[in-house]
Amino acid sequence: MKKILLVLTVLISSNVYCQSSPQLLIDTFFETYKSNPGKAVKELYDTNKWNKRIKDKIDQIVVTVNGFTESYMGKYYGRELITTKKFSESFVLYSYLVKYDRQPIRFIFKFYKPNDKWLLYSYSLDDSLDDEIQEAAKLYYLNLH
Repeated sequence: MKKILLVLTVLISSNVYCQSSPQLLIDTFFETYKSNPGKAVKELYDTNKWNKRIKDKIDQIVVTVNGFTESYMGKYYGRELITTKKFSESFVLYSYLVKYDRQPIRFIFKFYKPNDKWLLYSYSLDDSLDDEIQEAAKLYYLNLH
């Protein structure tokens, strides 16, 4: 029974990445990310067969997210949507704040739908949120009238 359940779970989780919704892809990513960040990144990149050409970059990102251990970053608390940008019916960007005890990290997902299925176009992460919010608070960005 356990083997059948395991096979069914693998088939269901593989099928979720084939679904046609960027939000579903992101939700699945973060569900896996909670327990296995590297696996979440690999599965997300697997939505696009062309990403095999950038295996070294993917491996580098996997090493980075696997390094966000509790001893290094503190506890993981989840994510918050920062913004969504729709460039067209076939190209969208999602930006998330990923919360850790130590500091927030921004995850940026770009999805492309060349035909009938959404796939990962690009994924990146950075910790420059504090610089950006400080820059945004400068006087020349404020409407002082």
